[in-house]
Amino acid sequence: MTVPASPFWSPAIRGLHAYVPGEQPQGEGWIKLNTNESPYPPSPRALAAIRAAADERLRLYPDPQSLALRQTVASRFGLEAAQVFVGNGSDEVLALAFMALLRHQRPVLFPDITYSFYPVYANLYGAAFEQVPLDPQFAVRVADYERPNGGILLPNPNAPTGVALPLADIRALLRAHPTSVVVIDEAYVDFGAESAAALVPEFPNLLVVQTLSKSRALAGLRVGFALGQAALIEALTVVKDSFNSYPLDRLAQAGAQAALADEAHFEHTRQQTIASREWLAAALAARGFACLPSCANFLFVAHPDHPAAGLMQALRERRILVRHFRQPRIDNHLRITIGTQAECERLVAAIDEVLA
Repeated sequence: MTVPASPFWSPAIRGLHAYVPGEQPQGEGWIKLNTNESPYPPSPRALAAIRAAADERLRLYPDPQSLALRQTVASRFGLEAAQVFVGNGSDEVLALAFMALLRHQRPVLFPDITYSFYPVYANLYGAAFEQVPLDPQFAVRVADYERPNGGILLPNPNAPTGVALPLADIRALLRAHPTSVVVIDEAYVDFGAESAAALVPEFPNLLVVQTLSKSRALAGLRVGFALGQAALIEALTVVKDSFNSYPLDRLAQAGAQAALADEAHFEHTRQQTIASREWLAAALAARGFACLPSCANFLFVAHPDHPAAGLMQALRERRILVRHFRQPRIDNHLRITIGTQAECERLVAAIDEVLA
């Protein structure tokens, strides 16, 4: 139900168009390939840590600095805790980055086909922005960002396309814009792209954002983090402490630390997802789909003879959810999250029914 605007609303929100998340179905029996969640359970060590933290200490506030978790993240990337910021999912981290680092007189730049939360944040916080078109192959061309700007925001790999930039291109972008903050959103980096985290000590204008929602299977825990030199991290902290000093509860901090420490579980489930992605891409290509090369846990596909909206509805009737974006250039594409191998095989069987 859509509620009409009220005279009690603040003027700033009257023209906002909020982000629309993927459908969360009610009931059992769905194959959910529409929200890029992990099809595999979290690390058993993470679940044990969460259970252990659920005790009488919940009457106390959590550590507002999340110091132990920040130290764990820093150790993983060869950084210091002062170079790590943690927040309630990478969405919150990105929102704080817009407020702390990307609101300038000149516009922030990001792709025209990308995570649809970016323009929502820009409008919410009053940040001017320009959307830079992807090339005909739906790839980012860093040369197209050679224009005046108040910051640059790139997801790598991009969403919903799954296409990734090599680290050399990110380095070139940072060198070309030494006076602009460059935010690299790496929500899907663990599935095949190169992380820019190694460039943090070299570039004071780089902020790398990651999440535990995808490759660590903790979307329900809401933990994200940013890596950058101390001056950028301090800006995020100032905004956070002006808004919510306790974004991560005790359970989230404990579970996130344990998940980051369980490298074996992470690597096993990551490789399973990559293998199923390659299998599914080949299976769909054999059925006439055009599949963009993906370094994420999803595929972006189109069929020349079957409109995407009709395919999505036909799959939904078979209790399989995929994502369709009704926007220029990509309105005939579907984004398909990689499920378990069995789920991918059921998807292909359903597609065979639809195509027949």
